[in-house]
Amino acid sequence: MKSSSEAVRPRRTVLVTGGSSGIGAEVVRAMAGQGDRVWLTYHRGRERALALLREISGDEDRGHLALPLDQSNAAQVQTLVSGLPGPVDILINNAALGTETVKAEGGGSALMEDELFFRVNCLGPLWLTRMLVPKMLEQGGGTVVMLSSVDGAFAAFPGFRAADGMSKAAIAFLTRQLAAELAHEPVTVVCVAPGATDTPMFRASTLEPLSDPARRALIARLPKQRLIEASEIAELVRWLCEPQARVLHGAVLDASLGLGVHPGLLTGLRQ
Repeated sequence: MKSSSEAVRPRRTVLVTGGSSGIGAEVVRAMAGQGDRVWLTYHRGRERALALLREISGDEDRGHLALPLDQSNAAQVQTLVSGLPGPVDILINNAALGTETVKAEGGGSALMEDELFFRVNCLGPLWLTRMLVPKMLEQGGGTVVMLSSVDGAFAAFPGFRAADGMSKAAIAFLTRQLAAELAHEPVTVVCVAPGATDTPMFRASTLEPLSDPARRALIARLPKQRLIEASEIAELVRWLCEPQARVLHGAVLDASLGLGVHPGLLTGLRQ
């Protein structure tokens, strides 16, 4: 039987960008699992997005949607926002490119890849947030959760792509800037900076290029000698959307198991 507090819990509408795999997919599961309506965006993962939609919907029409979006394109962001079937209570800016996934979009040009890091990782969230926050204010409140990375938000990793870390650092700045501007408004803005998380993006960029022994050695060097599970980050994101997390307005959270204070564990350097 549900408790009285659970029984009166309002159903919120959550927009999750990049929700077809990795942390985004786990966030979709976590939010839908507690009864929220989830609209997830995808770029190239249409089949994954539709499969996830079937998973969280079951045999019922729960109002969940999978929406195509290339958030590097301002016109597409505008079209998405204009076409949403209703107001958004929670925006989770999760979609991003990594050092390997950017290659599929950049056409082999380092200059184009650098530009894409910024267009996808920080301009896309900026545009989407700027379009949705006024609507949140009109409806009396809302929450924005930004997904950054320990690389850029808290630490530097020698040998990693500078544009990648710079674009993630921009997300941490955007969080603080928006939080300052919304200090007296009923919209909460917070940022999560994950560390070495077991996602397709991290595997492609960091683990797959290694031999099996090198891969095992790297994981053994990480804090707690393990990768972070995507579901762990998703649970943190889910909690940050609760009223009791409003005290963290403006916070940039190091969710790296300690990698942010000891980055040499990943690079192999002794600090």
